Amino acid sequence: MATVPHAEFARRLHRVLDASGFAVGRRRTGALAEYYDVSRETARKWLGGLALPELDRMIELATDHRASFEWLSTGRGTMKGGPLSVRDAQEKYGDLEEARLMGLVRKLARKQRRALLDLLESL
Repeated sequence: MATVPHAEFARRLHRVLDASGFAVGRRRTGALAEYYDVSRETARKWLGGLALPELDRMIELATDHRASFEWLSTGRGTMKGGPLSVRDAQEKYGDLEEARLMGLVRKLARKQRRALLDLLESL
């Protein structure tokens, strides 16, 4: 019987995606692949515990879904908040509108982000 090498990570990833209202069921693999601009096979491996995302992608997952990076990657600590979470400090942005804009941009799929950048650069 084959073991799943990263089963615990997969459980945590599903919890994070559930908590943030991400697509559920059979649509989750395709939605995750599109959102992070990876192949469906890569998304399937993450969700099935057969592979781990690279470090920068793991940080992006934690940030996008407001989860603790340490909890997502290792299972230590708590899923949300606390000093171990990966989040941008509000003072990093000029004002609340800029912070809100960045929050909305983070929710876009990679292709949508590129299209938005092209639009903004054409102005």
